[in-house]
Amino acid sequence: MEIVTVFDPVVFLASAGLGRKLITAKGGSVLFAQGSDADSVFYLQKGRVKITVVSTAGKEATVSLLGAGEFVGEEAIGAIPGLRLSTATAIGPCTALKIQRSEMIRVIHEERTFSAMFMALLLARSMRTQADLVDHLFNSSEKRLARILLLMAEFGKPDDQEKLIPHITQETLAEMIGTTRSRVSFFMNRFRKLGFIDYHGRIVVRKALLNVVLRD
Repeated sequence: MEIVTVFDPVVFLASAGLGRKLITAKGGSVLFAQGSDADSVFYLQKGRVKITVVSTAGKEATVSLLGAGEFVGEEAIGAIPGLRLSTATAIGPCTALKIQRSEMIRVIHEERTFSAMFMALLLARSMRTQADLVDHLFNSSEKRLARILLLMAEFGKPDDQEKLIPHITQETLAEMIGTTRSRVSFFMNRFRKLGFIDYHGRIVVRKALLNVVLRD
């Protein structure tokens, strides 16, 4: 009697196998660089990465932060293989599954459960990007900073009274919200005086910071 193996996307993304391997990266390590071949997709199991782009004039900007449970470098599965449009750099220790382009395309085409999960994650990313754009267009830099800190602290999940966020510089925060480092420093000091955040080597974010985002 033939044994039929049921495909489990969780198992697929948790282990190495044909066309995929587990990698670990230290903080500051580059998973892939802008302009390199887009030949693989990464699935973050632990840790966070920042996505940056460099203009033709040499100016660098941080465009997003991605965490565990998200895909990075999904442009690799485009119809025509191309080059990376951005750089992905680990923020602290990271563990990721590197999936070759051909294997990623195969499993998307052959496994409906995986393709449904992949599309759901991309849709959530798209909605977050749209929210980021609205935030950038209509909210003050103070509110934008508060929102970024809350997103990094992953508020909305259980036990969300107080969260440590990964190490991040004020320069990177300034790039993400479109302001200067001095303004970020000013707001961070204000948040700390109000008891919304604290510093213990890393930034501690408290739920009370929501007051900044919610107020008119």
